[in-house]
Amino acid sequence: MKQETQVALTKRIFKLLEVRTSELAPDPYLNPVSSYTDPDQFVEEHQRLFLEHPQVFTLSCRIPNIGDYVSHDLNGVPIVVIRDEEGHARAFLNVCRHRGARLVEGCGKTGRNGLTCPYHSWTYDLQGRLRAMVPPFGFEGLAKEDHGLIALPCVEKDGLIWIRPTIGQMADPDDYLQGLGPEIGSYGFGNYFHFETRMLSRSINWKMVIDTFLETWHVSTLHKETVAPIFIPNASNVFDAFGEHGRMLIPRRTIVSQKDEPEEKWDLLKNSAIIYLIFPHTLLNWQGDHLEIWRPFPGDRVDHVKIEVSFYVPEDPITESAQRYWRKNMDLLMQTVNEEDFPICDNIQKGASSGAQQHFTYGRNEPALGHYHRFLARALGQSAID
Repeated sequence: MKQETQVALTKRIFKLLEVRTSELAPDPYLNPVSSYTDPDQFVEEHQRLFLEHPQVFTLSCRIPNIGDYVSHDLNGVPIVVIRDEEGHARAFLNVCRHRGARLVEGCGKTGRNGLTCPYHSWTYDLQGRLRAMVPPFGFEGLAKEDHGLIALPCVEKDGLIWIRPTIGQMADPDDYLQGLGPEIGSYGFGNYFHFETRMLSRSINWKMVIDTFLETWHVSTLHKETVAPIFIPNASNVFDAFGEHGRMLIPRRTIVSQKDEPEEKWDLLKNSAIIYLIFPHTLLNWQGDHLEIWRPFPGDRVDHVKIEVSFYVPEDPITESAQRYWRKNMDLLMQTVNEEDFPICDNIQKGASSGAQQHFTYGRNEPALGHYHRFLARALGQSAID
């Protein structure tokens, strides 16, 4: 993030602290409770949001070398992203063209050998071209060039690897991010190191995971023993929209010490958490000295979510002290979100089915929530942006 941007945002925080308020949306927003319970909307969300939109699949640092790969099928489509011989990231359907077996699981390394199906040993190079049918005499007359892996749109930009889960055109990431791309790129996330990824499963609608991070007025109550002592949760939240995307700042209590420093030394990145909302379902959470990525995916029903939580650090955590430090951070994260936030979400999901109310109410003090759900509604063709 440019220094002038850090200074401008810090000044906004200081101004809000002076008047003891938060940035406010023009109006409250009423979000239909049915958005979290309607099975028909659930199906439509999967098609429109999780199959047709560009998505951040992983960071470049997960596949630094030729033949490194990451795979998953969290959005219902088996996908593998792999680094080819020319250093390019490529995405394919993780499906052998022989009998449809999955080629790889999870993440790993193939080197330059390419991908070999564990079922009958059909082999593909790192550009998805079929190199060997086994046994060769069983498939005479079949052209190898017609049986390569099915490629998906894939773009690598500023340390982020973007894919489209289905065949078709994908927007350029800079165009898609509507002005937010250079700022995200300035962090150099492609040079970070992957510390850990955890998979969580909860009996809540996938959107509640996003909602959890888009306001902080609950922090002083719900997280009083965990992260409330670290942050200034209420008066001072700053939110900026970038099209359907957004950036929300949560200042740490240490930020007040910046007032005594000249502006050229102000360090917003060290003294705040910054949440980048990448529509429709990715959260890049900058936490002062590391990055968390949260990605919820619809489960097998409207009140079930699969959550991928990835933790990235700026230096290779090879020492015992580094391992202890980052493990402590990861444990605090899980305690705060999985043990405090999500149990409340469990109760909210049950209440949503009770008929107690028709809308969830987002106050003017929760601008990020209103912004996100307005754009979700528009993406689903439900209403226009106010």
